[in-house]
Amino acid sequence: MSSVSDYSLANQGFSAFRTELNNILGAINTTNLATSAPSSLAAGSMWVDSSSAGTHTVKYYDGSDSITLFNINTSANTVDFIDSSVTTELSGDSTPQLGGNLDTNSHNILIDDAHFIGDENGLEQIIFQTTASAVNELEVTNAATGDPPILGASGETNVDLHIKPKGSGETIIGSGGAAATLTTSGTYDLVLDTNKGTNSGNITITDGANGDITITPNGTGVAKAVDGADATGAIKIAGKETIWIPANAMTPTTSNPCADITAVETTAGRPDMYVLDFDKDSDEHAQFTVGFPKSWNLGTITYQVYWSGIAATTGVTWALQGVAMNDNETIDVAYGTAITVDDDAQGAVEELLVSAESSAVTIAGTPADNDLTYFRFYRDVSAGNDDMAGDARLHGLKIFYTTDSANDA
Repeated sequence: MSSVSDYSLANQGFSAFRTELNNILGAINTTNLATSAPSSLAAGSMWVDSSSAGTHTVKYYDGSDSITLFNINTSANTVDFIDSSVTTELSGDSTPQLGGNLDTNSHNILIDDAHFIGDENGLEQIIFQTTASAVNELEVTNAATGDPPILGASGETNVDLHIKPKGSGETIIGSGGAAATLTTSGTYDLVLDTNKGTNSGNITITDGANGDITITPNGTGVAKAVDGADATGAIKIAGKETIWIPANAMTPTTSNPCADITAVETTAGRPDMYVLDFDKDSDEHAQFTVGFPKSWNLGTITYQVYWSGIAATTGVTWALQGVAMNDNETIDVAYGTAITVDDDAQGAVEELLVSAESSAVTIAGTPADNDLTYFRFYRDVSAGNDDMAGDARLHGLKIFYTTDSANDA
């Protein structure tokens, strides 16, 4: 240790002068190294406090107090600056290291374009790319117990978040140790599309109890699926369906019946017509039953008539009415309101005629699942359009009904 009481040389003999000079030079050479402040301090003096083992504390005397500047760890050979405002230029240090956490003190870290934060081996962990005049950026938020950290977009009011694989690489989610779930934040639907919805269909998973999953193709596109045999086909959608009721599945009613089923040959070896003939002079009727699938929405139905005429080009009016009944209900009930549809004969006896689709037929009896529905079909000869002077021959009916579920489960 070396310090002196003052830096003044007294008038004295040469030997004493040399000793005092050497002491002063020693104090200067060791920056006043001492375990306590030297009595020779003057404003502007520097001294080194060695009172703590393994540490030299450099201090500056301002005329009244010794101000600590930094500590030197003489074992680790490191320097700890006391004042956080002290800065050090690191540009000349090719291997700078930190002795503790780096606190940005409410400032930012600036990284050059295409430069990175690396791992302990100096390899890239995150590479930063620069966009001129950027206003949007990533925002990373940590979380407390039970909540997930957030990687979000920041900047403008509405900003997409782009996850971009390289080349033909894929975007992968999940831990690899359990099933992965892609979900929304909060009570919102999840919508999947391509190219931000431009010329794209979408899949919408509705948030909520009993929520739907809606597959919406773009334009005239078709929603398809692939089966176990790797065959691709359109996905069947609940909606309008048909049931074909041939004439030979109907029976003439007991009262006011049409003619019995008749086989009419066209030409040998060609299709025979199995038809029910309906007279021109009085309303004649046929009956049939349908057990609709459970997927039926229990609403109204419509129908089309397939028939042939045996007279000149004139009109026929057809009518259909129905009633539904369930288990333990009487069958002795009235039909609902008949709905008619008009059509015109063409001329040739063997021509197939197809009527327009009728308006809605309301089925009486409050339809329910597992009902048996009775239909009565007839020719309404009293209608103004029905003026064909001969029998009308029924080939069958096409019933249109609407489903509201995918199957009958």
